[in-house]
Amino acid sequence: MPPSDKISRRAFAGLAAGAVLLPSTSHSAPRPMPRTLLKPPRLRAGDLIGLVAPGGRINDEAIAYAVARIEALGFRARLAKNLRAVHGGYAGAVQQRVDDLHAMFSDREVKALWCVRGGSGCISLLAHIDYALIRAHPKVLLGYSDISALQLAILKQSRLVTFHGPVALSGASDYAVEHMLAVLMHPQDSYTIPMALENSRRALLEPHFALRTVTAGQATGPLIGGNLSLVSALMGTPYAADFRKAILFLEEVNEAPYRIDRWLTQLDLTLGLRNAAAVMIGICDRCGPEDEEPSLSLDETLDQHLKPLVIPAVSGYSFGHIRHQFTLPLGVMARLDTARQTVTLLEPAVS
Repeated sequence: MPPSDKISRRAFAGLAAGAVLLPSTSHSAPRPMPRTLLKPPRLRAGDLIGLVAPGGRINDEAIAYAVARIEALGFRARLAKNLRAVHGGYAGAVQQRVDDLHAMFSDREVKALWCVRGGSGCISLLAHIDYALIRAHPKVLLGYSDISALQLAILKQSRLVTFHGPVALSGASDYAVEHMLAVLMHPQDSYTIPMALENSRRALLEPHFALRTVTAGQATGPLIGGNLSLVSALMGTPYAADFRKAILFLEEVNEAPYRIDRWLTQLDLTLGLRNAAAVMIGICDRCGPEDEEPSLSLDETLDQHLKPLVIPAVSGYSFGHIRHQFTLPLGVMARLDTARQTVTLLEPAVS
């Protein structure tokens, strides 16, 4: 069992009061946003991968596992300077985590940044990131869960394609590795991703792993989304996802249906779910009712929001806090086909 299986994504959420205030010299004011979508250079065998922890704290066991995984994939690893730092439940103070991101993007030898884990705390970095520096040094940024905050902000402010996919602590899966490396290393004009058979088999005992089509059809648009709680939290900020005419993808873990209802309602009240090209929900593991109090099920909660839409809407797709997950490049044009149960990237995600 990899170290990540022992760590809850929001295990340290209650430590938010420990965030520090940075001096006024930080990059707190978003600059005018570039319009052209920028794709990072493709990865090649032997490339140097920078390990960063922009959210929750990690330990030496986690670092050793992440390094071994990088090397097993045919890459080399470089550890961020503050990777072992601790600030409450976070991997260092805000400034330490921001410094690591800036250093890795500036380092000419490093070709990608791979987040060791998610956890909590990435949202505290957003006002202090130098987005012009990131755009000047485009690189792969890979992760999911709390990393969604960084990915949405970088897409919005730097217009750089980032990648919702495994963290370095994710348990190795042939399916996950195949589709991650295909997207990051082998640019293709069209790449179709089928859903993982392993998840469908698991659905026999765990129904929330099942593929469901709420509204059938095909839809084309840029891929926008991530972890539902973070997508919702960013609404009304300079880093919010603009999912209008986009394929909105969302996933969650360890959350009760009433919270999922609240966050989906917030998205609907801000931009309107009906204005998306499609809504694609991943596998929301451990998101059933928390106790014996009356509650809608996860599917009933999702259907309240998805059924009134006239756009394609699905749930149970192979992404989220699961082992067998595919990698989604934010900002890249894609097509959702509910009949075939596939996602097709309609352009390369890397240059």
